[in-house]
Amino acid sequence: MDIAFDNSFHREMEGFYASAEAASPSAPRLLVFNQTLAATLGLDAADTDDDTLARLFSGATLPAGADPLAFAYAGHQFGHFSSQLGDGRALLLGEIVAPDGKRFDMQLKGSGPTPFSRNGDGKAAIGPVLREFLVSEAMAAMHVPTTRSLAAVATGDRVQRERAHPGAVLTRIAASHVRVGTFQFFAAHLGAEHVIRLSDYTIRRHYPELANAANPHLALLAAVIERQCLLVAKWMGLGFVHGVMNTDNVAVSGETIDYGPCAFMDRFAVNSVYSSIDANGRYAYGNQPAIMNWNTARFAEALLPAIHAVKPDDVEVAKKLVADVVEQFRGIWLATMRQKLGLGTPHSSDAGLIDALFDALEANGPDFTLFFRALATLLRGDASAMEALLPAPDAMAPWIASWWAQLEREPIGPLERAAAMDAVNPLYIPRNHQVEAALAAAEADDMAPFLALLEVVRAPYAERAEWTGYAQPGPAEAAPYVTFCGT
Repeated sequence: MDIAFDNSFHREMEGFYASAEAASPSAPRLLVFNQTLAATLGLDAADTDDDTLARLFSGATLPAGADPLAFAYAGHQFGHFSSQLGDGRALLLGEIVAPDGKRFDMQLKGSGPTPFSRNGDGKAAIGPVLREFLVSEAMAAMHVPTTRSLAAVATGDRVQRERAHPGAVLTRIAASHVRVGTFQFFAAHLGAEHVIRLSDYTIRRHYPELANAANPHLALLAAVIERQCLLVAKWMGLGFVHGVMNTDNVAVSGETIDYGPCAFMDRFAVNSVYSSIDANGRYAYGNQPAIMNWNTARFAEALLPAIHAVKPDDVEVAKKLVADVVEQFRGIWLATMRQKLGLGTPHSSDAGLIDALFDALEANGPDFTLFFRALATLLRGDASAMEALLPAPDAMAPWIASWWAQLEREPIGPLERAAAMDAVNPLYIPRNHQVEAALAAAEADDMAPFLALLEVVRAPYAERAEWTGYAQPGPAEAAPYVTFCGT
């Protein structure tokens, strides 16, 4: 398979990365390949056998035109600044330009140590690799900006974590891997000239419409803030908990990146935490807007030398942009929830209705995903799905009555509204118990449960009778769900 690389970061940004090479896996074997994504990227893999794909996407064979490198970046991890992190187990092979003109990074994750590995092995186990493949594909199907997964390859090697696991490599596709932490690294170590250079590159690649702004670096800050607000609102609307919103995991493109200790809520709880290392709940479901605000403030700090270099007074404008994030997110969040609730016309009472909903969800703990589908079923005249979710049939009757009264202000009929709600509220998500079962089977060399679940989450909205089991929450008596970062 030919890959037409055009490696702008390698070519234009010398000094912002370290060259590196992948470790050679002992027995690469293709686990899953994303043919649909490959076609979108303009990659013709139809005549490429699995062994060749396994070698290409494990690091065993370097594709022609690749310029492998590891990014330098810093980051605030759980609020504490680490001045040097970098790609310790990831290798950017290069960039490809898709037929529609969009540019993408092709990165191997888990391909061995780099100059930034900090004594780590640079490897990945099969579980975290397949989790990222599954969840990123689910997010894409639900129209959430996200990195994508092109291939997962077993290496034939063992990776030692709390015990030995089969090793694997993920091929990740991203609009780019420039992060808030990338800006932090060069602001901390090399100052304004490097920050300006990185900002200029980011604008050329992601925000070319900003090039002629009065202060392009200030405009970049505003654009990144907006995309982060939109992204986190989408996460929250789906009950998604990222789990590790460190600044080195915030892509300036606005994509979701680094699916480590992540999960979707089953029973609603605003303090839901799924990360084994988030003991204080910093990245809990309900804290994500505040952390997003904090992360954008750190981006502003790193970008200030570039902003100041164009116009010193714009530093105060940048501060105001950060101060306004709470209000900006609130507006985007209300718009997200209006759509989920079938409210077509904004109304002054929307905010109160939406806030009251989350109070009622917290009090009653229904399955978050199924609740919104049950609301649409109510519009079709069937209350049984809603009653099955609640501790008592009338537990949320006052809120439902308020919602219904608000709907009646609008001219849309109930069946049309129910169809519109089902088009934005998924029925099938990567349920935690199903994810764990699929990953356990894959580790035992049975990929069938994973591939079946992958098919389901790629079609999240339309109900199918044969998939009934995939819409069911996990056992109520199950222990609290915990995920791990994989390093």
